Amino acid sequence: MIGSDSAWVARAEAVAREVLARHAGDVDARARWPAEGVAALAEAGLLGLTVPAAIGGAGAGPATFAAVTRAMAEQCASTAMIYLMHVCATQVVVQAPSFPLREELLRRTAAGRHLATLAFSEPGSRSHFWAPVSQVAVEGDRHRLSADKSWVTSAGHADGYVVATRSSRAAELTDSTIYYVPRGAPGLGVRGPFDGLGLRGNASAPMRLEGVTVPASHRVSDDGAGFPLMMGAVLPWFQVGSAAVSLGIARAATAGIRQHLLASKLEHLGQPLASLMNLRARLAQMQLAADKHEAFLADVCRRMAEGSPDLMLSLLEVKAAAAEMALAVTDLAMRTGGGAAFSRHLSVERNFRDARAAAVMAPTTDVLYDFIGRILLDMPLL
Repeated sequence: MIGSDSAWVARAEAVAREVLARHAGDVDARARWPAEGVAALAEAGLLGLTVPAAIGGAGAGPATFAAVTRAMAEQCASTAMIYLMHVCATQVVVQAPSFPLREELLRRTAAGRHLATLAFSEPGSRSHFWAPVSQVAVEGDRHRLSADKSWVTSAGHADGYVVATRSSRAAELTDSTIYYVPRGAPGLGVRGPFDGLGLRGNASAPMRLEGVTVPASHRVSDDGAGFPLMMGAVLPWFQVGSAAVSLGIARAATAGIRQHLLASKLEHLGQPLASLMNLRARLAQMQLAADKHEAFLADVCRRMAEGSPDLMLSLLEVKAAAAEMALAVTDLAMRTGGGAAFSRHLSVERNFRDARAAAVMAPTTDVLYDFIGRILLDMPLL
């Protein structure tokens, strides 16, 4: 991807090829945590990719992050999603200069000793992750968190959780505060296993905080200032990262069908499947769709790095466009693969299922369409 650091991308591609690809099928079949892949990412220094160089990280920007995430998703989309949520949670810490634990956590992350994730969405507000219904209770230096969280990626496996809740004096829906809750905190627990249609290894399970009490030093944002941090730190990185996951899935499906057309034969004619013009045309459609989206994603990453003042519209568009592209490409892959794909003899069936997640992952494609329309009509987002 244009503007990315080729050395870090090459490192991610090697890990994806040598480790993630080897375990991806088993991770999907058993819906298990990809421990081998996550450990390899940590060892390769990729957990600290976006941590500032002054604190020991690589200080990489959006283009490198997107290229690295795409490389992972081409081999194991579950691991790529774990990585995406880790980087988003890490960026919250990066952009919270008043957070007392900031430097300690970032140095641990850069050293590969801290995997983070977000715990934002709640059943009560569903995909409206920016409006938690839970509310912190403050008693002096002690802050008590009680909440049900839905779809927490890396649930039970992450070393730290970046949790959003209504501030103690909230008046508006977006008056939230963000806290850091370490793994093993009393009252923090996973409510059940994850058995999803796709992304089956990312442990995206519900979690409950039952009176989890943390000191004031664990408050990441200023009181009531969680929403600006969500919009400034989480939204941009999540949007381009999610788009990169969708792109990686589409690339994997395209490569899988290309190999299928080259390797499979019409034995009665003595010809490969590649001899059929209609199948070649479908492969071309898949390639073109992914190529167009990669160019769009590269442009969004460039403008994000430059701090473009009119970035919001493209940020909202890039995840929605990528999700729809991946749905279309993997559908073409299944039809082109035919019975071999349907019977799970090709990996494109896993790509097909994994691609479905982005459309329903907050902010969902329907919500993004609404936001895009609001911007075009000069209306407020919320």
